[in-house]
Amino acid sequence: MKQYLKNKGIKVGAIVLAVVLLAAVGIGASRGRSGLLRSASGALRKPVQNVIGAVADWLEGIYGYMYNYDNLKAENESLRAQLAKAQEEARAGSDAEKENERLRKLLNFTEKHSDMKLESAKIVARTASNWSSTFTISKGENDGIAVGDPVITEYGALTGTVTELGGEWATVSTIIDASTSIGSIASESGATGMIVGDYDLMQQGMSKLTYLPTDSQIFSGDTVLTSSVGGSYPEGLIIGTISSVQTEAGGQVEYGLVKPYCDLNTLVQVFVVKDYDVVK
Repeated sequence: MKQYLKNKGIKVGAIVLAVVLLAAVGIGASRGRSGLLRSASGALRKPVQNVIGAVADWLEGIYGYMYNYDNLKAENESLRAQLAKAQEEARAGSDAEKENERLRKLLNFTEKHSDMKLESAKIVARTASNWSSTFTISKGENDGIAVGDPVITEYGALTGTVTELGGEWATVSTIIDASTSIGSIASESGATGMIVGDYDLMQQGMSKLTYLPTDSQIFSGDTVLTSSVGGSYPEGLIIGTISSVQTEAGGQVEYGLVKPYCDLNTLVQVFVVKDYDVVK
C-alpha cells in the first residue's frame, strides 16, 4: 500500500504541476490589457504544454523505473531465499548420505564384534588448548555411558576414552592426549607395549609406543592395535600406524611414533563402547 501511494503521489504531483502552470498562463492572458499580451499568452501556451508533457513523461519514467526496481529487488530476495533453502537441503542430503555410509561400515564391524554394545553420538565441541586433546559428545550418563568407556569410529578405530561425564554429554580424551595410556601390540611383529601421550607429540598429532620388551623389534609402517592387557579396551581396535622408530637419549631403548588411524580433527560421529566381552 505504501508503494502504491508513493506511485500515486508522483502522478498527482505531475498533474498538479501541469494545472498550476496552465492556470498561471491563463490568468496572465485574462488580466492582460492589450492584444499583444493575449497574443503572447497564446504563443506561450503551447510551449508550456509541451514542457508540462515532457515533465509528466519524465516523472512517469521515474515511476516506471522505481516500480521495476522494487519488483527486481523482491525477485532477487526470493531467489536468494530459494538458493539458501536448496543449499540447506543439499547439505542435509549429503550429511544423511555420509551418516548412512558410516552406519554401513559399523554394521560390518559389529557383525565381527557382536559382543560390543555401542552408543552412537555426535561431536558437539572440541578443545582449543595446548595442554589437552579432547572433544565433547552429545550423549552421557542418561544414555548408559560411563567414565572409562572406549570411543571408536564406524570401522573400529580407537579415538579416545570417556574421561568426564554429564547427564547428556561426555568429554572424550583422545589417543594423543598427554594423559593417554593404552595397552597395545604391533600387529606385524607382535611386540607388546603401551601407547602413551606426550605434550610435545600431541602438538604434532601423534603419540608414542613405548615400554617395549628389550628383545622386541618394531618397524615403520607397523599397525598398532589395542591389546587385552588390563581389560580396559576391547582387543584388536586399530590405534594407528608407526610413522618412525626412535631411540631414547642413551641410544638403546627404542620407541615408535604413532600416527592415529583416523583424522581426529574431522570426526563428526563416533560410537561409545558401553559393554564388551573381556578376553582373559
